[in-house]
Amino acid sequence: MSSIVLKDVYKEYILGKTKVEALRGVSLEVSKSEIIGIIGPSGSGKTTLLNLIGCIDVPTKGEVIIDDENTSTMDDDKLTLIRRHKIGFIFQTFNLIPVLTAYENVEMPLISLGVPKEERHRRVIEMLNKVGLLEFKDHKPDELSGGQRQRVAIARALVINPSIVLADEPTANLDGETGKKIMEIIKTLNQEISTTVIVATHDPRVLQYVERKIYLEDGRIVREE
Repeated sequence: MSSIVLKDVYKEYILGKTKVEALRGVSLEVSKSEIIGIIGPSGSGKTTLLNLIGCIDVPTKGEVIIDDENTSTMDDDKLTLIRRHKIGFIFQTFNLIPVLTAYENVEMPLISLGVPKEERHRRVIEMLNKVGLLEFKDHKPDELSGGQRQRVAIARALVINPSIVLADEPTANLDGETGKKIMEIIKTLNQEISTTVIVATHDPRVLQYVERKIYLEDGRIVREE
């Protein structure tokens, strides 16, 4: 069963008087609980592809289908609901709220979903424990290392039990050993909770953790492995 299907997807942006073709006819299927890598140089279309799958944007042409729902023609309200309920995001810059503790950062998406306080507490504690940060739950981001901050970001992404996790260069700002630990956590959680994971990267060390590699160049898939 495919949780993600892209059918002949194009995405164009207008920058001033210039039309930029970020994606050019991309077709792709990703099975439920699969972990895949999107590989390509800067400007190849990796982030645009994640934005379309993550319902942050819609294609200029073609279809993006998430769990049998065609997101290509949805309005902003419907796209927001899918993002909130089904998709977890992990960014290279962590995107944590600096005035909140690790616990509070992980709790934020559950508050948005209206999850009751006792259930929020149970899920946040469980997820912080899974990423090995329970003892740091009261620390703010500037009191944590880069690797610890990325683990908070992973916990925040997964605490909603998403069907899809999108990781955009999750190891880019980390040293090699820390990046390895982060990918091991992502891989373990993918296996434990059967979440589909898509990792966009140009870090070759990440590739050993994915089941399938999709290579992008100039907005097109040039090969798969």
